[in-house]
Amino acid sequence: MTEPMKGVLAMLTACTVWGLSALYYKMLAHVPPLEVLSHRTLWSLIFFSGVLVVQGRLRLMPELLRGGGLWPVALAALMISANWFMFIYSVQAGHTVEASLGYYIFPLVAVLIGMVAFKERLRPLQTVAVLLALLAVIVLTIGLGVTPWIALALAGTFGFYGMIKKRISAGPVVSVSAEVLVLAPIAILCLGVFHSGTGDFAGQEAGWFGRDALTSGLLAFSGPLTAVPLMLFSYASRRVTMATLGLVQYINPTLQFLCATLFFAEPFTLWHQIAFALIWIALAVFSWHSFKTDRAMRRGKAQANAALKLAASVGTSGTTLK
Repeated sequence: MTEPMKGVLAMLTACTVWGLSALYYKMLAHVPPLEVLSHRTLWSLIFFSGVLVVQGRLRLMPELLRGGGLWPVALAALMISANWFMFIYSVQAGHTVEASLGYYIFPLVAVLIGMVAFKERLRPLQTVAVLLALLAVIVLTIGLGVTPWIALALAGTFGFYGMIKKRISAGPVVSVSAEVLVLAPIAILCLGVFHSGTGDFAGQEAGWFGRDALTSGLLAFSGPLTAVPLMLFSYASRRVTMATLGLVQYINPTLQFLCATLFFAEPFTLWHQIAFALIWIALAVFSWHSFKTDRAMRRGKAQANAALKLAASVGTSGTTLK
């Protein structure tokens, strides 16, 4: 199996877990989102550290943070923590439909980031797809009377996270471990306040860990639930293009959308229908373009390999005749 194919399979698995995780975090709706985020961070750190200990690579984590390596890791940590928080908040507050919209927009944001940061050329059909996504956001803003900030924040933070990950040379386990290590002091401080008996979040009761087995177990399991798909995403981001990352990412928002409409019974207004229709058309255009481009590239590689084999065969025959 080729490295790009391994990356695609890793991304498929990660997106499936992410898409269904809305059901999981809905079970923690009684816990403030910042408290859930803090537990995600700390339990992820414990999980990652255990993996590195087993692999005998724990020393690589502090090595990555030395010198200039700290800043890209810290920036990546900032992006992913903001993304985590917005997703948890959206699920708890009944905005999972908007969260799914954000992850639908993400592929097109990834295309723009690829164009600006990695000089990837924006083809005409990609331009059409991006403009349709922009139109969808405008329609939703006018129709609902408010800009879909949750969707835009989720798409933006996740897109920039993927971009930054391409610039970090360390392996996926080491880099993500370093990210949650950077976030750990803040998480510990937040949990200290929440469990002090005086802390809450926007009037919501806090300090839930240890009160009952189910809540404590769910908070603890948020570590591996977060760590495994994040490791897979980090693995995939270094093996496939930004456009491919966006293409496979469709699984995530589709599952989130189904959770929101089928299980959470969130409203799906006419304005939502128009906006989502535009997004789905944009993604159809983008997918068709990606399929054609990938097929043309494979055909070109096959022809080049055939030409090289023919040249080598002719060269060998000429040597034998001499």
